[in-house]
Amino acid sequence: MIVRLQVNGARREADVWPGTSLLTLLRDHLGLYGSKNACEQGECGSCSVWLDGELVCSCLVLGAQAGGREVLTVEGLNLERQAGAVQAAFVEAGAVQCGFCTPGFVVAVTDLLSNDPAPSEASIREALSGNLCRCTGYAKILDAVNLAAGRLRDSPA
Repeated sequence: MIVRLQVNGARREADVWPGTSLLTLLRDHLGLYGSKNACEQGECGSCSVWLDGELVCSCLVLGAQAGGREVLTVEGLNLERQAGAVQAAFVEAGAVQCGFCTPGFVVAVTDLLSNDPAPSEASIREALSGNLCRCTGYAKILDAVNLAAGRLRDSPA
């Protein structure tokens, strides 16, 4: 079946099997490898994208369900001020180790900070509860979120 959708601001289409996940459509048919395939059960957050502005695990969404809709992936964030600040904070805080989970965290943190520019530690932990990292103890990830939030609050838009 042909699926037509907006991805990172561009009209795209792919010929996929009806049971293909949005994650597989993005990675295998559109060449967008930022969203990672880790658990395929919506438990790890490595495949997080926005679907019509809502944060979703793309492994749990059928590609066909994205037809006619707008998808924003981690690749689409690189021109936005907020995502750049989040990415830089992850690097500076040492929150990037193997890097496999990082795109999902960057998407989740960008979503959090767009809705709550001054999140409490409890809010941060709740927002990131759907993301798993096997390399860190999460302290550096929390540091990165606080660093990015502070910089975004202190810098002009």
